[in-house]
Amino acid sequence: MKYAMLTILGAAMLFAVTAVPAFAADEQAPLKIELPEKSFMGTPLDYWSENLEFTYKARDPFMAPVGTELVSKGKPVTSSDKTPSMGKLPMVTDGDKGFQEKSLVELDKGLQWVQIDLQKKHKLYAILVWHFHTSERVYHDFVVRVANDPDFTQDVVTLYNNDHDNSAGLGAGTDKEYVESNEGRLVDGKGTEARYVRLYSKGNTSNERNNYVEVEVWGITAE
Repeated sequence: MKYAMLTILGAAMLFAVTAVPAFAADEQAPLKIELPEKSFMGTPLDYWSENLEFTYKARDPFMAPVGTELVSKGKPVTSSDKTPSMGKLPMVTDGDKGFQEKSLVELDKGLQWVQIDLQKKHKLYAILVWHFHTSERVYHDFVVRVANDPDFTQDVVTLYNNDHDNSAGLGAGTDKEYVESNEGRLVDGKGTEARYVRLYSKGNTSNERNNYVEVEVWGITAE
């Protein structure tokens, strides 16, 4: 009887020890996203679309697994427009999110993209983009895709797409257009495993150009 009780006790202790890591793996915490200073310049946006999101409340804290960190800062950036008319491509991941012109990268008109090489595969939980926040704008055909090769032929996943009429040729999306602000746009990575992140746009409500102030990718190394 004494031996049986010890066996049961040992099994219970073993279960308790093995159960702790499983619980810890599911633990989540809010991402510590640093927002840039607000700008109050420019006239109010005069634009309407049935696909435009209307919200005036601050974004709720975004929860992600403990250990999720900023993995894009300083990582290599390429683009469909190799010679931006303003700024340089490395500025997209340099950590500067200011609304001033010195922080802005401007690509040519038409459908353009920027791509970030995270240099190894990660589990992605959040992608934030600041296109422009000096004044209110809406960027058209905003699409976020991730993949495991630079040419986007392997394991391609679309995480965000507000191109409702497929004018960009990447498939019709159901996500909303939105007004740019200093909060940027947070795209849920959903734990997708990928090395490359590519963001598309096709002009905005002020002009036909495509802009980026900063892109942040938050994740955990998968390799």
